[in-house]
Amino acid sequence: MKYLDLTFAEPARNLACDEALLEACEHESNESIDGGLLRVWQPENYFVVLGHSNRVAAEANAAACAAAKIPILRRASGGGAVVLGPGCLNYSLILDSEAHEIKNIVTAFHYVLERHRHLIETLTGREVSIGGVSDLTVGGRKFSGNAQYRKSRYVLVHGTFLVNFELAVIERCLRLPPKRPEYRDHRPHLEFVANLDLTARQLLSGLREVWQADTDCGALPLSRVGVLARQRYERADWSNKF
Repeated sequence: MKYLDLTFAEPARNLACDEALLEACEHESNESIDGGLLRVWQPENYFVVLGHSNRVAAEANAAACAAAKIPILRRASGGGAVVLGPGCLNYSLILDSEAHEIKNIVTAFHYVLERHRHLIETLTGREVSIGGVSDLTVGGRKFSGNAQYRKSRYVLVHGTFLVNFELAVIERCLRLPPKRPEYRDHRPHLEFVANLDLTARQLLSGLREVWQADTDCGALPLSRVGVLARQRYERADWSNKF
């Protein structure tokens, strides 16, 4: 599998990059990433990312975000809203759904999260569970949220790991979501999420080993990243469409 460690300064371009890479694999327009890819990125500034169908007012505290100059963006994949920023390690996996036998949402999440669950157990020595459909938890607290965006041949499974994140930012920027997994009950954010007792370096090394991502990615669809950012992810009408 190819490996790419790439973080853009602009939040919208980080979201656009995942879609551009997925398109490149789907249409075989870039042989240097054909066959699958693990991308990792670590933003330096805070921003909120809504799931594709999330309603802004239901998921985000827009007034608090505006006061703190924290932008609200929207991704192409499903799932709930998250806050990204320093201390949050993001991963993006682009996988051939037939080769990996992940032809639906449930099997794809199970395929990825079981591997991540075992990795974190090995690194921390603690029991790790899959919570709800797409969360990873330690001691009942969520440290990783995940989402999917599917094409006909390839699927993007991407998500977050909290390693040294300022959790109070989540409490300030996000509302209690209207749809909650049963294991969460009615816990507020600060009683529900937690950081892993790991460094980003440890986690990066582990992810590369799990996915055998030992080949550096070649040429990138950077022009397409720019186009997608301008046409979609940077636009207020996209972010605020629901």
